Amino acid sequence: MNCLPNVVGVILAGGTGSRIGRVKQMLPFRGRTILECVIESAVASLLHRVVVVIGYRADLVEPMLVGRKITVVVNRDYESGQSYSIKAGLEALPEGTDAVLFMLGDQPLVAPATINKILEAYRMSKSLIVIPVFNRKRGNPVLFSRETFHRLETLAGDCGARPLFEEYAGRILEVPVEDGSIHFDIDTEEDYRLLIESEL
Repeated sequence: MNCLPNVVGVILAGGTGSRIGRVKQMLPFRGRTILECVIESAVASLLHRVVVVIGYRADLVEPMLVGRKITVVVNRDYESGQSYSIKAGLEALPEGTDAVLFMLGDQPLVAPATINKILEAYRMSKSLIVIPVFNRKRGNPVLFSRETFHRLETLAGDCGARPLFEEYAGRILEVPVEDGSIHFDIDTEEDYRLLIESEL
């Protein structure tokens, strides 16, 4: 039997939410905030550890995270793009980390079972990148193995880790999941309205 790999979840929650005009990490949902929902799913999964990268209005967000079983990192360069939150998360990884699962701080519906399916696919395949797919469309969260860390550290701007998809195209595993929420994040007021209505 293969040993469970050491995978750390890094929740990217440092953005300004410019399109929604509010601190979206703090928007209420299910009796807590959107970010708290993401964190709770991550902690409830088989991830070895959870790192949360915050940035914009860290003064408001950080107090909400006190006392949780997570590592909090403040990205001071959050205005420079998501790549800086990715690099801040990488710097916080403990020694011996086999892979990182990048999660979006505005995807509160992704279930622990979906996270675990990605982790199991990595355990069985040891692919460099593991991407969940629903209805033949890729989504988030995405897993990157240690072999890609050196390239993640060279990213710049607000493109995220997408440049690596082409570079490592031959070593990507797509994992079918029954979870359409891998395509749903909160960027606009309309997105938030749809999220709230989904619970009614």
